[in-house]
Amino acid sequence: MSDTQTLIENRPPSVAHLFLERVAATPGAEAYRYPVPAASGEGPDEWKSLSWAQAAERVYAIAAGLIELGLAPEDRVALASSTRVEWILADLGILCAGAATTTVYPQTNAEEATYILSDSGSRVLIAENAEQLAKAREKRAELPDLRHVVVIDSEGAGTAEGDPEGWVLSLADLEARGAAHLEKNPEAVKERIAAITKDQLATIIYTSGTTGRPKGVRLPQDNWSYMAKAIAATGLLGADDVQYLWLPLAHVFGKVLTSGQIELGHVTAVDGRVDKIIENLPVVQPTYMAAVPRIFEKVYNGVAAKARAGGGAKYKIFLWAAGVSREYAKVSQDNFRRTGSASVPFGLGAKHKVADALVYSKLREAFGGRLRAAVSGSAALAPDIGYFFAGAGIHILEGYGLTESSAASFVNPGEAYRTGTVGKPLPGTEVRIADDGEILLRGPGIMEGYHGLDDKTAEVLESDGWFHTGDIGELSADGYLRITDRKKDLIKTSGGKYIAPAEVEGQFKAVCPYVSNILVHGADRNFCTALIALDEPAILAWAKDNGLEGKSYADVVAAPATVELVEGYVKQLNEGLQRWQTVKKFKLLPRDLDIEHGELTPSLKLKRPVVEREYQHLIDEMYAGSREA
Repeated sequence: MSDTQTLIENRPPSVAHLFLERVAATPGAEAYRYPVPAASGEGPDEWKSLSWAQAAERVYAIAAGLIELGLAPEDRVALASSTRVEWILADLGILCAGAATTTVYPQTNAEEATYILSDSGSRVLIAENAEQLAKAREKRAELPDLRHVVVIDSEGAGTAEGDPEGWVLSLADLEARGAAHLEKNPEAVKERIAAITKDQLATIIYTSGTTGRPKGVRLPQDNWSYMAKAIAATGLLGADDVQYLWLPLAHVFGKVLTSGQIELGHVTAVDGRVDKIIENLPVVQPTYMAAVPRIFEKVYNGVAAKARAGGGAKYKIFLWAAGVSREYAKVSQDNFRRTGSASVPFGLGAKHKVADALVYSKLREAFGGRLRAAVSGSAALAPDIGYFFAGAGIHILEGYGLTESSAASFVNPGEAYRTGTVGKPLPGTEVRIADDGEILLRGPGIMEGYHGLDDKTAEVLESDGWFHTGDIGELSADGYLRITDRKKDLIKTSGGKYIAPAEVEGQFKAVCPYVSNILVHGADRNFCTALIALDEPAILAWAKDNGLEGKSYADVVAAPATVELVEGYVKQLNEGLQRWQTVKKFKLLPRDLDIEHGELTPSLKLKRPVVEREYQHLIDEMYAGSREA
């Protein structure tokens, strides 16, 4: 048996066990860094640290506090907070109590948050602040199982009239109760950890389906223990790395990064404020970070915009350097694949050296100057963006996984990475391509199933463990996977958010009386757009009363007044959507969609590929300028 197999197969039952081992092995080593805003509210943040022993003290107090509240093994604790060190400490506290974390995006509206808390049967909610508490308080009558709300930032989040006694408490209160519990029973938490089995529920993460309510993905303890060991086995990271973690921890991609760090013991700097990324990178100086494509797109756009603003000469230099970086990356990757050496011809190397001094070195400095690699996941990264950064010395290793596979199923291997692919399977994960091209996965990272939805589980998970991803792909002879298409209509933005277009389209039809057909587009884009066709009789009737009488349908839909009318309904639609679902731009089609042109089936279902192909020029116009590539 190889060392890798031994590492993975001899894994403990849970991340809680791994945490105990890590604390025992390196108690004084730095575990987490986190920002504390300046007292005056102005000036740079102060960064503080927790050692593994200090983190453990808080984790065990949280775990004991939950036990004191009466939490039993596998009871659910919802966690609604942005990415911050307390999220990680709370999640570990939940796991060390033998309970299970239900993750909730802090942006989730009250109605959907209530559904998640109710469907998961969450007994406790750990809320970031008064805003998150207010959502639970508003819907408390619909949450009879919710016994307590623990608030991280307790300012303005005290008990209100009508709250049951003890329903709201601060995180500091919970930790104090836990510390008191441990004084009476010092082994309480370690006894809970010792009793955890690998099949015990650890996490429920809700993911949007193509219709209706999100589905709760049940991930047992063993999923995270496997992920920790498999990430370590890739050899991409080591104990001396510094990770910058800003991704949403409610998302499986962010969550899995916490498991790998515990196994490896490296430092993680935690700050989920996206508007602070550019400011934080030179301070944190990470050697490694994970991100979604949108971040790399924004950095590229920012660099290009800055060059453009500097005048024609600077912009020409930037465009030249961008071309050199792409060529350099393609040639060096191709040579490495064929010969094992990333060498390039002398002339290209000379041009690259000049471009490095003028452009690339400044870009690397913006990332902190020490970044060895960045992992990109959650959606496809445009190859031209990937090649640009690769040639500039910022190596973006694309990966692939789903909530149902605990996030990390594939990742590009170090020096041998190939832009445009998602790399090779993690050790212990199997892959095969079905006859229709669908990617099937099997291994210790695959979910137990959907919470309370056995029929939905059976649709995607075979009895022998093979999981149907819904994505179409190709495997190279040497095991690199390329995602080529999506089998299902579910789309994912370049920010990593799933969106069900049919759901958004249905909601628009409910608010706009003039719409005939609508197609929402946004797969691998940084925002959603829509192609809208109006109902001819309805809009012509409106036109008659609004100064457009006698105009043709095409003239009416092209009129500014009509665009303004529809814009009002789009705004109304957006008010009821999550931020990432909102339609930022739209185009009105010059005619309605029909069967004759092949845009609708005989049963009047929308043929998305046909419509997108026919009106690609309108889609391109809506995204023009949103990303340089």
